[in-house]
Amino acid sequence: MTSKSIFTLAVHAGERGPRPDFTPVVTPIYNSIAYTYESMEDLDAVFARERPGYVYARYGNPTVTALEEAVAALEGGEEAMVFASGMAAIHAALLAARVEAGATVVAAHDVYGATYALLSRLFSSLGVRTRFVDIADLTAVEQAIVEEKPRAVLFETISNPLLKVADTPALVEIAHRHGAEVIVDNTFASPYVFQPLAHGVDYVVHSSTKYLGGHGDVLGGAVVTSAQRCVTLRELTKLVGGNLGPHEAWLTMRGLKTLPLRMIQHCRNAAQVAAWLQAHPRISRVNYPGLTNHPQHEVATRLFRPGCYGGMISFEIANADQSRVFAFMEALQLCLPATSLGDVYSLVLYPAHSSHRALTPEERAQIGIGKGLVRLSVGIEDAEDIIADLEQALERSS
Repeated sequence: MTSKSIFTLAVHAGERGPRPDFTPVVTPIYNSIAYTYESMEDLDAVFARERPGYVYARYGNPTVTALEEAVAALEGGEEAMVFASGMAAIHAALLAARVEAGATVVAAHDVYGATYALLSRLFSSLGVRTRFVDIADLTAVEQAIVEEKPRAVLFETISNPLLKVADTPALVEIAHRHGAEVIVDNTFASPYVFQPLAHGVDYVVHSSTKYLGGHGDVLGGAVVTSAQRCVTLRELTKLVGGNLGPHEAWLTMRGLKTLPLRMIQHCRNAAQVAAWLQAHPRISRVNYPGLTNHPQHEVATRLFRPGCYGGMISFEIANADQSRVFAFMEALQLCLPATSLGDVYSLVLYPAHSSHRALTPEERAQIGIGKGLVRLSVGIEDAEDIIADLEQALERSS
């Protein structure tokens, strides 16, 4: 049907031309919610999953699929699914692992504050019990797994914000021996530094907002797993939503293209900054896996890409309370006080009032988050400039 009506032309003109015989170099942004086919039989076949295609954006989108394929490839996984946030990704992974009423989870006690709250408050209200444990204590972990018989064991490759390093192969062996699936948040490490799936992990989770996107301009999350488990994830997401939009997928995919280059600089800078902080008289403790006195330095050296320990640091300002930490953060000129990480910019955060604000003071103290703890996401600026900024801020706030 053709029409000369300006009303009809304004809606349809340019939308359904012939398929070009060329392919764009960069994946385009497919903003369409719905898709049409030459015949109803074709549409029905896509709905029935008898042929590939797209029918509705909550079920899939070409731009989103391109990102999923890229994330899966970087993590060495069969398939990936991306989400509107890292928390949506963790939630989906737990549901896919059959964490439901009556089930138990064994989790690292120093996970990201929102993950801790998700388990201890939301999942708890739904009848799920969580036992938090020091993930670096393999004996304690196995005891908890034996006693709780959990559906899932959840931990971070590098913990937020205390930078503990999980012995992933050992934890996977223990969990699988007792019938539990393993969910690992690999956000702090990134697939450049470590690939958990190569060590038997069942689900790898990312806040793609962080290193994967890398530029502080797009919110998102991802789960990488087997093709079979991804079928379950997709069916769950059709029901509960949490999908990533095509524009966000495109921005994240653009960021992914420079991930290895950025991670080289993040890791190099963090090593220099951590060594400088360790020698500073006003710093009482530095948490960085690349330091030889880090409790899990040997584990990190054995598991991570050679010479790469990530771009995250946390440190204690000696004898500091909240007001002293705030004064230090306000004195910074290059490093930005902001609630995120993994950006090209250096970002500083006070865990007690931001990432772990949802925890009670007693909960924070129990896992080792003190009043003087600062988390630093080391950016890709010149390391000497980062150090100079930290030095002047410590001096001005003393």
